[in-house]
Amino acid sequence: MDARKFVSGLGGLSGLLIAFFAASTAAASFDWYRWRGPDLNGISQERNWADAWPATGPKALWKASVGTGFSAISVANGRAYTMGNREGQETVYCLDAVTGNSLWNHTYDCAIDPHYYEGGPSSTPTADGDRLYTLSRKGHLFCFESATGKVIWQKNVNEELGLKAKESTPEWGYASSPLVQGNLLVLNVGTAGSALDKRSGKVIWTTGKHCPGYATPVPFEVDHATCLAVFGARAVYAIALQDGRKLWEYPWVTGYDVNAADPIVRGNQVFISTGYDHGSALLEFKGGQVRKIWESKTMRNHLNSSVLLEGHLYGMDGDNGRKGSILHCIEFETGKLKWAEPSVQPGGLMAAAGRFIILSESGQLVIAKVSPQAFQPLARAQVLGGKCWTVPVLSHGRIYGRNSRGDVVCLDVAGKATAQATQP
Repeated sequence: MDARKFVSGLGGLSGLLIAFFAASTAAASFDWYRWRGPDLNGISQERNWADAWPATGPKALWKASVGTGFSAISVANGRAYTMGNREGQETVYCLDAVTGNSLWNHTYDCAIDPHYYEGGPSSTPTADGDRLYTLSRKGHLFCFESATGKVIWQKNVNEELGLKAKESTPEWGYASSPLVQGNLLVLNVGTAGSALDKRSGKVIWTTGKHCPGYATPVPFEVDHATCLAVFGARAVYAIALQDGRKLWEYPWVTGYDVNAADPIVRGNQVFISTGYDHGSALLEFKGGQVRKIWESKTMRNHLNSSVLLEGHLYGMDGDNGRKGSILHCIEFETGKLKWAEPSVQPGGLMAAAGRFIILSESGQLVIAKVSPQAFQPLARAQVLGGKCWTVPVLSHGRIYGRNSRGDVVCLDVAGKATAQATQP
């Protein structure tokens, strides 16, 4: 065989393989199996979804009612999980992700506790292989068989850790979601978090009995060791995952001890943000030392975390439900405000393929291009009513949203984005 033809043939085969893998990547869809997604940053790698639809909005594949609460949707292995409360009973729901059919649910007594708002669960279920972990607002912790709902183990963390209600538990109940790291199940329970063996529920370490914050712990690496950024009630902490040692802390006192938005870690810097007109700060840590780079009020995340993309933070500034709460874009390195968009009231957002998926407080779904230059909307549709503070979720070409009274909607956005987006 002619060597030149052989080499040429290899070149053609190489091109075909590259094209095949590129197409496969573009068409890939992903489970969103925990709070803030696989990468814990509110960003999906899913690309093959549509940002244009008819004037009536994207097609609703199914709707469900799950009871009062603010628990987001987790999607894994064809199943969608969330939580809600009806008449003092909290329920963990497992629904078919495509049809919305009920696969199983588990109900237990738990006060709805409507303290200045509707109440109900705020934590989001975490799927981990064939297990599902949930945490109630009152400390009920469950490990389920994810396919069947069979309880593998359960306990109340307040009783397990000896936490007194007034001194050690949050005023608005536990809101952080369970975080699985290796064989550990990490919770923002106790002063700066606690860790249990995910297989048995045995307590491995805890950090004290003071009141925690409402944010979910965020893992990061330092010198090849995994650490956790834990937003407590009055400080942000760096905790060693292996044994719960405190590496450093930075005081951050907010009105009513509401530190709820997850810290965002990039390299040796961590961004923290809170509402009640407190603001945000960028911290830099080295060894056991931490210092403030900047602090401002250009981003005041009350409930939901911002998303960091290409050196800019996008998030809801202000206190949810209060006048003046709108979408902001700021520079990560300086805190400088780049733009503010008053048409998007507080709710939640995530990002995928250079676009934002936003669910406003009033239930309007908004798709916008990621840009630090200006807010660039691509499409809008009213998909829910009531109060929507829960972050929307994209998984396998479907967007899931919910409101406070427990109306869940699953929307079909499968297919490629087009240039003919509906005018907002």
